[in-house]
Amino acid sequence: MNELYLNGAFVPPEAAHISVMDRGFLFGDGVYEVIPSYGGHFLGLEPHLDRLDASLAAMRLDAPLAREDWRTVLRRLIGEPPAADQYVYLQVTRGTAPERDHLCPEGVRPTVLAFAKPIKPRAPAIAEQGVACITHPDIRWLRGDIKSISLAAAVLMRREAADADALETIMHRDGWVTEGAVSNVFVVAGGALMTPPKSRLLLSGITREMALTLAHEHGLEFVERPVALDTLRAADEIWLSSSTREVLPVTRLDGELVGDGRPGPLWRRMDALYQDYKARVRAGHV
Repeated sequence: MNELYLNGAFVPPEAAHISVMDRGFLFGDGVYEVIPSYGGHFLGLEPHLDRLDASLAAMRLDAPLAREDWRTVLRRLIGEPPAADQYVYLQVTRGTAPERDHLCPEGVRPTVLAFAKPIKPRAPAIAEQGVACITHPDIRWLRGDIKSISLAAAVLMRREAADADALETIMHRDGWVTEGAVSNVFVVAGGALMTPPKSRLLLSGITREMALTLAHEHGLEFVERPVALDTLRAADEIWLSSSTREVLPVTRLDGELVGDGRPGPLWRRMDALYQDYKARVRAGHV
């Protein structure tokens, strides 16, 4: 990372400084986005920026940059010519206030941070072996639709997964699946592809929406409906989706095999569709 963007300036990482009184540091009072780029072309840029606007509005934060200004910042961060596949992380906090007080005074200038990092290629073994997950009650607050930087619960859930030699924790509330700690969840049961509907309890993932669009365009039937925990446990296939990990097959859940313990046929079809779409993005055809 040669430079990052902080409050209107592009600076080397070692020269970037944020006050200890910043409300992001003291309260987790802010929002963020992660936007992938392939071959210098962003995948889902406008939906990501739409979601950023929605998160800012839900947190009663004014947008610190106009849409075109965001585009300019993001394009510079990925470089010209662009580096290998990468993602841009951007974060907006309520800014630095003179006192530590839950009630922030009016007129505080938001803190805006953005930087780019390489996307790690998917390990080849995943397509053959899949990944492991565990389940856990959803202990988060009730506004999972806001992409908030207050991520203590997600941090704990990822630690729980790692301790169990798993990649991700799939959370549930009152017997119903919500989402993963850092992903959305799809289930194939009885030949039907389903995913929990959008609500305040989960984040509307851009990759989730893209997978549903690809399914619709290519004749894969699906339904957005509540998914019971029992349905998850008995599923033929389980998928995870996220911006940097794309769509992953889950082949072990709480130590038990999912289906026959191998990535399923519907996941293989979806993965082929997604990889084709990504190649078109990289070539600038989308």
